[in-house]
Amino acid sequence: MTTAVIRINTINDVKEFVSIVSKCEYDVDIISGRYAIDAKSIMGIFSLDLSKDLELHVHSDDCADFLDEIKDFIVK
Repeated sequence: MTTAVIRINTINDVKEFVSIVSKCEYDVDIISGRYAIDAKSIMGIFSLDLSKDLELHVHSDDCADFLDEIKDFIVK
């Protein structure tokens, strides 16, 4: 599993992020506090507090291409 810290600020960011993640063959989760949601779920992302950094869990060790695609969202 690979992890990263991301920030999603606007409605357009959510749409773009979900569009990128939806192309992945592996599972991707977003963790915010005690909540874990499927990163492919636009409604799930909107249910989170987007003013805070979010923890991304990519259930694959071979995801360099994916991380490169979402580099604009990665904080750390």
